[in-house]
Amino acid sequence: MITDATACPQDITYPTDTKIIYACIEKSVLLIDRLYEKKLHKIKPRTDRGKYRKLFLRIAQNRNPRGNTIRKAVKELLTGLKNNIKSIHGLLNTRPQGLTILTPKEYKYLLVIQTVYDQQKSMLENRSHHVADRIVSIHQPHVRPIVRGKLNAKVEFGAKIQLTLMNGFAFLDEFSWDAFNEGKCLLSSVEKYKERWGYYPEIVLADKIYCNRENRKALKELKIVLKAKRLGRPKAGEQSSVSPGERNPIEGKFGQAKVKYGLNRITARLDLTSKSWVACIVLVLNLVKLAQGSPLWLSGFTQCTRENSNLMGNHHPYQTKLVA
Repeated sequence: MITDATACPQDITYPTDTKIIYACIEKSVLLIDRLYEKKLHKIKPRTDRGKYRKLFLRIAQNRNPRGNTIRKAVKELLTGLKNNIKSIHGLLNTRPQGLTILTPKEYKYLLVIQTVYDQQKSMLENRSHHVADRIVSIHQPHVRPIVRGKLNAKVEFGAKIQLTLMNGFAFLDEFSWDAFNEGKCLLSSVEKYKERWGYYPEIVLADKIYCNRENRKALKELKIVLKAKRLGRPKAGEQSSVSPGERNPIEGKFGQAKVKYGLNRITARLDLTSKSWVACIVLVLNLVKLAQGSPLWLSGFTQCTRENSNLMGNHHPYQTKLVA
């Protein structure tokens, strides 16, 4: 059994503080336009949308803005967002229907806007860039930042999954929008392995983060061999029990899923739709692996299809190409 974790980036723009706050301002202005009625409210609340757009563009078009410039812009944008939120609640209080006048989608956006304001205000006051359950997209508030520490992508924005590989077939063991410690998921993956096959694996191959003392002790009690570097200082002349390429199949499976089947850019927008998208990619990986084990059947199917295409003549020139 080979197991490892990876991130599934969502198709969102790279989030910055000014970009997220300005997106909230734009959405709050649309809500104000939606709730305002001239006969009922007479005077429309002031939004200053042009002013805040110029402020946002001045920061967005600056290649390398200073920290003080960004903080000043964030403070001004938060002031505008606060006024818009206050105006929305004022318009809702004058309506006899109250919050029920909003559609479920509009009500969700209102909650997201208020949460973003609280988070950005807290980070501004504390001079920090970290906050619990930070929202990085108002259209997909379930997406969270995943710190990877890689050279080309130190932070990725999307879900984190854990795959288990057995004889080339992949199984989705964990899916979470929050960054979890995969070292705590090894024993649960071993138990899921037993549920699928009726017995424990003989050998487990995993990354260094999985090979903590707790997991080593539990696997030893289950009489499962964990192929990993021994704890402590290696003895003189001692050879490692793990070959450098033994974990390549799981890394290759990640590469296949991301390069060929779109795991590196999930374009679904909803929470459940994104989960289904990732699960379908894993299903396709297994179908491709299953097809590789049936070359005779596939070759016979392709030959029959080509013969039928020849009998039909040249009316369908793309028939053979599609099958291939």
